This record gives sequence, C-alpha cells and structure tokens, in this order.
Amino acid sequence: MTDRPTLCPPPAARSIDRPAAPTVTLAARAPSAVGTTEPDTVALPLVAAVARGVALVFVLPVRLLWELIAAAGRLLGRYLLTPVGRFLRDWLVAPLVWALDRLVWRPLLWCADHLLWRPLRWVARNLVWVPLVWLGRGVAWVARNLVWVPLVWLGRGVAWVARTLVRLPLVWLAYAFAGAVRTILWTPLVWLARHGLRPPLVALGRALVWLAEHLVVRPLRWLGVALAPAGRLLWRGVAVLAGAVGALLVALARAVRWVVVGLARGVWWLVVGFGRLVVAALVGAWRTAGWLLRWVYRLLLRPVGLGLRWLWRHTVRPLLSAIRWVWSVTVVPVARGLRAAWRATVAPAARWTRRAVLDPARVASREVLSALGLRR
Repeated sequence: MTDRPTLCPPPAARSIDRPAAPTVTLAARAPSAVGTTEPDTVALPLVAAVARGVALVFVLPVRLLWELIAAAGRLLGRYLLTPVGRFLRDWLVAPLVWALDRLVWRPLLWCADHLLWRPLRWVARNLVWVPLVWLGRGVAWVARNLVWVPLVWLGRGVAWVARTLVRLPLVWLAYAFAGAVRTILWTPLVWLARHGLRPPLVALGRALVWLAEHLVVRPLRWLGVALAPAGRLLWRGVAVLAGAVGALLVALARAVRWVVVGLARGVWWLVVGFGRLVVAALVGAWRTAGWLLRWVYRLLLRPVGLGLRWLWRHTVRPLLSAIRWVWSVTVVPVARGLRAAWRATVAPAARWTRRAVLDPARVASREVLSALGLRR
C-alpha cells in the first residue's frame, strides 16, 4: 500500500445499479488575465434555459394532448370500434354472407347448371352438333357422288373424246395430208424436174455454151449481131416456160390452200361443238348441285336455325331476365344498405376524428417545431 490518497471511492462504496463513469483527464487551464470575462459560459446556460422554458410551455401540452388522444384512440378502438366491428362481423356480415351463399349464390349456380348449362349442352350436342355432322356427311356424300364423281367421269370422257375424236383424227389427217402432198405434188414435181426439165435444160445449156464458144466468142461482133434475134427468141421461150411453171405452181398453191382452209374449218367447227357440249354439261352439273344445296338449306338448315332461335327466346332469355330480377331485388338493396350504413356511421366518425383531433395536433406540432428551429 502507498501513502498516496485515492481520488476514486473504494469498490465497495460504489453504486451497484449504475456503472462507474470513466475518468477523464483534463488539461490544466492557463490562468486568465486579470480583468477578463467569459461571455460563452454565461450565454450558453441562458439559451438552454430559454429553450427549456419554450419546450415546457408549448411542447409539453402538445405532447400531453397527443398522449391523451392516443390513449383515447386506444380506449375507443378497444371498447367501441373492436366490439362494434366484431358485432357487425358476427351478426351482420356473416349472416348476410351465409344468406347470400345459401339463398342466392347456390340457387343461382344450381339454376345455371340445371336450367342453362345442361339444356344448352344437350341442345348444342343433339340439335346442333349431331345435325351438323349428319349434314356435313350428307354434303360430303352429295359432293362426292353427285359432283366430284360425275365431274371425274366427265373429265375422263372429255379426255377420251379429245384424244379419240380430235387428236387422233388430226394426227391421221396430218399424216394423210403430208402423204398426199408428197405423192401428188412433191413426187411429180421431182420427176418432172428430173426427166422433163433437166435434159432440155442440159442440152440447151450445152448448145448455148457451144454457141457462145463458136458463135459469140470467136466472131465477137458480127456473130453477135447475127445471134441477137435468136437470143431474143430464146429469151422469150424461157420466159414462156417460166410463166407456165409459175402458173402451175400458183394453181397447186391455191388447191392446197383450199384443202387446208376446208380442213381447218371442219376442225374448228368440231372443236366449237365439243366445247359447247362440255360447257353445257358443266353448267348443268353446277345448276344441279346448286338446286340440291338450296333444297338442303330450305329443308334442314333453316328449320334448325328457326328452332334454335325459338328455343333461345323462350328458355335462355327468360332465365337471364329472372336472374337479373333476382339480383336487382336481393343483392342490390343489400349492397345499398351496407353503403348507407357505412356512410352514416363510419364516415362521419372518421371525418370528425380527422378534423377535430388529428389536424389540430399536426398544426400545433408543426408550429412548435418551427419555433424551435427544428423544422423549416
């Protein structure tokens, strides 16, 4: 142990509830000059005292008023609003929900299931779907057996007729015409050219060459004058022969043109007649199909549509009108009553609480905070 005195009390003398404050070593302040004053040490306690006074005068009543309002709100919620809400829930909302569920919703579901959904499903299945299936099968059978199969057979017949009566005769006619032209025109012309024109022309050419060599080339001038009439006569003869050959060719060309024009007209009339026959057959088939479809519509589709419209007017529409009337008689008045009760009880209380309690407290707290400089 030392003889130095202790600054802190012994551990036994310390308070058990509060912990010991930490020791702070302060630097020694320099001695102030003689005659000097300390305004900071005087002004700080004064501002604190003024702030405490303002807080005591303004903030404390507002805080006490807020605590009173909070306590009143808790008491009001515990002893008035909660019992009233529980009472309304147990004795008004729950019975109303039960009544709506038992007396409105479930009957509406039962009516919609037994009076609307099942009859509509039965009607749609037995009066719409099954007749439509039968109608589709009938239309498919009619289209297949009365339209498609006749059109297929008609197309095959048209193809056979076109192949047998048009193409083959035209091919045979072309072959016959080619053989006739070859036999009648080409072969005689070739024979005539070989046996009738070639020897005279060859002899004439040789004579002309001999004459040119012996009578033109050698005696140049005097033989030219002597042979001038013979040359003119020869030229006239060649011209006459060429005119005869040209007239023969023109006559043959006219004959061939007459034959070709006659054949073309016959083929054209045949094709036109056959085309008119095909068009008449197609128009007849189309009109027959339209007549059948029109009778199917008149005898089947239109009565089914009229029956469905009568069923809709006399079953579904009255049921919908009854459901709308029940809704307007039961649900709408109950909803309006709940809205009127809410407006008569809860809305005025909430409005009074907001205007008489919350708005003044908010304004007072805002003014106090603004006066203290804690809020701008």
